[in-house]
Amino acid sequence: MLRRTTVAAAALLAAGALLLSACTGGTSPSPTSSGGSADPDASIAVRLVAEPGNLDIRETAGAALDQILIDNVYQGLVSRTPDQEIVDTLASSHDVSADGLTYTFTLREGVTFHNGEELTPADVVWSLQQVKDNASYRDSARLERVSSIAANGQDIVLTLSEPDSTLLWNLTGRAGLVFKEGDTTDRKTAANGTGPYALADWKQGDSITLKRNDAYWGDKAKAAEVVLDFIPDTQAALSGALAGELDVLTGFDANLKDQVEANGDFALVLGKSTDKGVLAMNSTKGPLADKRVRQAIRQAIDKESIVAALGAGQTQYGPIPELDPGYEDLESTAPFDPAAAKKLLAEAGAEDITLNLTIPAFYGSTVSQILVSNLHDVGITLKVDNVEFPTWISDVYTNKDYELSFVLHTEARDFENWANPDYYFTYDNPKVQDLYAQSTRATDPDTSADLLKQAAKIVAEDQAADWLYNGASVVAVGTDITGFPSVNVNERLNLAELATSQS
Repeated sequence: MLRRTTVAAAALLAAGALLLSACTGGTSPSPTSSGGSADPDASIAVRLVAEPGNLDIRETAGAALDQILIDNVYQGLVSRTPDQEIVDTLASSHDVSADGLTYTFTLREGVTFHNGEELTPADVVWSLQQVKDNASYRDSARLERVSSIAANGQDIVLTLSEPDSTLLWNLTGRAGLVFKEGDTTDRKTAANGTGPYALADWKQGDSITLKRNDAYWGDKAKAAEVVLDFIPDTQAALSGALAGELDVLTGFDANLKDQVEANGDFALVLGKSTDKGVLAMNSTKGPLADKRVRQAIRQAIDKESIVAALGAGQTQYGPIPELDPGYEDLESTAPFDPAAAKKLLAEAGAEDITLNLTIPAFYGSTVSQILVSNLHDVGITLKVDNVEFPTWISDVYTNKDYELSFVLHTEARDFENWANPDYYFTYDNPKVQDLYAQSTRATDPDTSADLLKQAAKIVAEDQAADWLYNGASVVAVGTDITGFPSVNVNERLNLAELATSQS
């Protein structure tokens, strides 16, 4: 396909995505691949929905940063595959003691940063210690049970105060990223990592360009460069694709399958994801403080119609999606039943109430229109407040100034949010918090998952929120493109295998 021209400049910008959108960790070939060898000089244009506010992955929220930087630019001792398997990365191997208190990682030799400096054990110790010691760093609390971090030759030894079944997983994310000690790079605008791609250019409001790291310690990236175009508007992205200006569209609308496939240059690829369309309910005040009102809202919502309207995904009735440990079908906690919803509202003395829904504007109107209709059918008037994402961050996420809120949470294994009474969900149940703590202390994965399952059921039975759907990864991939991920593509995006086939 042709290189991009000006399509991104014509689109409106989305704010840095806290919980939202666009691409995966790991790789799998596109089922539409045309064969032939990979073009080593290829420049591949990929649409992302949201642009980060800055590039400081240590201190800035946003799934967009994970998508762009983790696996591609920055790496940790370990990483994760799309199927959620943990694999050694900057570590050549790792070992966990039988009591779960000592983690030993053997650091690879011969790894260099993009600026040419060597990766040393001291860099790893410094990086992890920095995260642990700075509460302002994203995911700092994920290392709270690590009591010491030390280097012994090429070995990095983490000693824990008590077992933590989530530690390896946490090290695959922001908490485990490795930086060069003493590096003066301004991480808000630039990057210096060890990954298969280096950050070449950031045109704010337009795109980020990644360039292949030819000094990479592992298998080299197959494409010479990847241009990540920030295009929040789906129609603009579709137009760009059909004009030959884009090669891959992430965060795509499954309902546009026929349009994007019409000329034979693209195919729609669907995959599983950990995306959770969460209708948060502020239970600290007003009608939503009554469990019966929250249950009524849940039972008034036709989830099947939401999934059908979106064109992809599946229903979800609890806080844990199918891909995560502890999943259980919890439909019995709030099955679709408008008559039962009306009865609950009557019992609560909440007939003919009005509630406000705060939703980021770039989600469009599909979900909110269904919610307005469903809730109207049981006597609830829903007023929809479409806001810019920074406003949502300020009002909902930070200040908890809302009644109902909708946002798509893409993070895998994020049940911890339901065990955190300070999170914007406003949910506070000591039993859930205890079960979650027990699950993280368990050394057996099955025991940990069972404890999570118990906790998730309590959250659902408390009617703490509604989970409108478990989204699918929806990607439109050019038929000459191979190696683009298809599973969990709205969380992480490993681009190392991405390639254009040569004819």
